[in-house]
Amino acid sequence: MFEAFLAQWGLALDGDPVTTQSSDVLPVCRDSLPAMLKVARGAEEARGAATMIWWDGEGAAKVLAHDGAALLMERAEGPNSLIHMARSGRDDEASLIICAATARLHSARGKPHPETLVPLMRWFEALPAAAARHGGILDDAATTARDLLASPRDSVVLHGDIHHGNILDFGARGWLAIDPKGLVGERGFDYANLFCNPDAEVALAPGRLRRQAAVVAEAVGIDWTRLLQWVLAYAGLSAAWSLGDGDSADLALSVAQIAAGELGR
Repeated sequence: MFEAFLAQWGLALDGDPVTTQSSDVLPVCRDSLPAMLKVARGAEEARGAATMIWWDGEGAAKVLAHDGAALLMERAEGPNSLIHMARSGRDDEASLIICAATARLHSARGKPHPETLVPLMRWFEALPAAAARHGGILDDAATTARDLLASPRDSVVLHGDIHHGNILDFGARGWLAIDPKGLVGERGFDYANLFCNPDAEVALAPGRLRRQAAVVAEAVGIDWTRLLQWVLAYAGLSAAWSLGDGDSADLALSVAQIAAGELGR
């Protein structure tokens, strides 16, 4: 699947391929510069590719070439990791970096949005059904999501999967995003997933959610209560997806419970 693009763009192999459920990725070099060749296998990845092209390297990895399902992007070569920061006592610093990178993604572009974007109302479709089936905190999450979606604010092009592993160190280019879902809706949604990351030990540490909510709300100018509502709604959605796939939803359900507690539910 890579051979045609290697020849088309004059690429040299620079590592082993990585296969995921949605795409195939290959480290390459183009004119001696490191890059990543990504070939999508599904509509979601294709939508993310269209979003990356639209961002044009502002807040996200620069797209060097594209053709159908294939995307050639600059490669992150910097030594720093937000996952390591959050795990080693620099959680505030990691959150501030995520906030700054995400705010760049949300900035106005002065051009029409990609036609492929999915609205948040559709993105949340799995939550009401999961709440009806499982009840508990998912009921609260579904009600919160319904209220948020009924009164949207600050609609922007959304990444859709902002977390510590999707904001990478690109050296002189700074911290940039990869692997968007390609959504559109209220900007507060994009900050919710960082509260479920980078892992359960960090995310569920006593007082962590409250502290990071304060850090994020101040950094990006979002009402603290509104941000916590998005955390509750997103964590419920994440749990709904996990339950639907037969996977453990413990982390997402725990984050939802903590967020609900902070909201006085």
